[in-house]
Amino acid sequence: MESVQTHITTLDIAVIIAYLVVVLAIGIWVSMRTKTGDDLFLGGRSLAWGAIGLSLFASNISTTTIIGLTGSAYATGIASSAFEWMSGIPLIFLALIFAPLYLKAKVTTTPEWLDQRYSRKVRLYFSALTIFFTVVVETAGGLYAGGVVLTTFFPDLPLWLSCIAIGAFAGGYAATGGLKAVVYTDVIQAVILLVGCSIVAFLMFQSLDFSWDRVREALPEGHLDIVKPIDDPGLPWPGLFLGVWMLGFWYWVTNQYVVQRVLGARSLPDAQRGALFGGILKCVPLFIMVLPGAMAVPLLPDLPTQDMVFPTMITQILPPGLTGLVLAGLVAAIMSTVDSTLNSSSTLVVHDFLTRPDRAVAPEAARRYGSLCTVLFMLIAVLVAPLIQYADGIWSYLQQAFSILVPPVVAVFFLGAVSSRVGETSALVTLVSMHLLGIILFVLGQVGLWPLHYTITVALMTIASCLLHLGLSATILPRHAAPDDHLIWRPVDLVAEFRGSRMGLMDVRLWAVALVLCMAAILIAFW
Repeated sequence: MESVQTHITTLDIAVIIAYLVVVLAIGIWVSMRTKTGDDLFLGGRSLAWGAIGLSLFASNISTTTIIGLTGSAYATGIASSAFEWMSGIPLIFLALIFAPLYLKAKVTTTPEWLDQRYSRKVRLYFSALTIFFTVVVETAGGLYAGGVVLTTFFPDLPLWLSCIAIGAFAGGYAATGGLKAVVYTDVIQAVILLVGCSIVAFLMFQSLDFSWDRVREALPEGHLDIVKPIDDPGLPWPGLFLGVWMLGFWYWVTNQYVVQRVLGARSLPDAQRGALFGGILKCVPLFIMVLPGAMAVPLLPDLPTQDMVFPTMITQILPPGLTGLVLAGLVAAIMSTVDSTLNSSSTLVVHDFLTRPDRAVAPEAARRYGSLCTVLFMLIAVLVAPLIQYADGIWSYLQQAFSILVPPVVAVFFLGAVSSRVGETSALVTLVSMHLLGIILFVLGQVGLWPLHYTITVALMTIASCLLHLGLSATILPRHAAPDDHLIWRPVDLVAEFRGSRMGLMDVRLWAVALVLCMAAILIAFW
């Protein structure tokens, strides 16, 4: 750790400070133009596709992602990259099926769509779960990981103070500037992340004489394989092809934290292009984060822990100034995760709980409530974050805990979107019962009594949730009333949607094909 700290120069610190000043200036500038709840929560519904795509990428690439991806590639190989590039599958679902449904329904939150499609009970149940996991897991986890990174480079900085500083900074501009401030800062953060990590990847490859053959020879057998045996403890092949993208379906299609950017699009084509652009960007981490971690095996063979891979790479390989730029990228990742989770959670509280069918909230009041909720959630996350260090490894499997949420959520959203036959009571029963079963299987897995990998469990549970939802709706819990037509997606709608649309390079269908080809190329190249 001391060797890492000694490589931080005054120039590096100056670069980091300059970045923070720019972000703060943007937050202040946007906050002065944020007047209503619609401005705060959806950026005035004025976001263009480029900003949406970059923001989707930046908000998803957290500090834990960067350090975790490089460390996992160093220790076990590149298979974990699948959680990045296979995000394209659910993002295609979002672009072609759910974005049209969400925007036609004019919803502010994804649970609000559940209200229109099913009932208010289903809406509040899913919204409450999302708020809890977003604040306690995503936000607090982002603060903790950010604090650990900062204390790695600056050992004299206490962890609790790091968490407070990060939370106050990101929570401040998220509370005052709302989604537009989050997205604008995300654009800068995405560019810094891409540029900084690309420089690291280039220099790592240069250290191996730009020779792919040398890379393969220097790494253990199977280190560059994505498709692993069924008994692989990291990511078995059934989990790769089924579980990974199903886990991503919840995150990319139904999670307010992510989908909020699409809901704030200025038009449907912007929403669709933004989602697909984000999917294409998600193919990039394999090359600029994962492969450099694998290349570190012959270049940095004696690291004490795999989590030290990325900090060691940037401090020992990059020159002064560029080290500060990449450190700014790490800070950017921290900020992007924290600001996004705080803003989305406050949106859910105001629009799902404070706003009722018989009681609307005035635009100015919505903005005020949203800002207060953002500050409150920031305080909760700051209090929880330092406690994670005492959890005796619990944080290492909290991502598996998300697999509890996913299966019934996929069933309720997907079947609700494509079938008018499933009903509201069946949806609520499916959510509650399958979540209880998921908790039981999660506990059994932790004590060694459930043998299947969690990605395989997610696939099986999702199939079971779909069958349960369909079965209950067809038998003892039929729907009460037919849903409105604009809430159901039909293949013919996709054809009508593009009839007369602009063709050429901006055609959304072309972007979807490009994303599929990118994912297929990665799978074939690293099979």
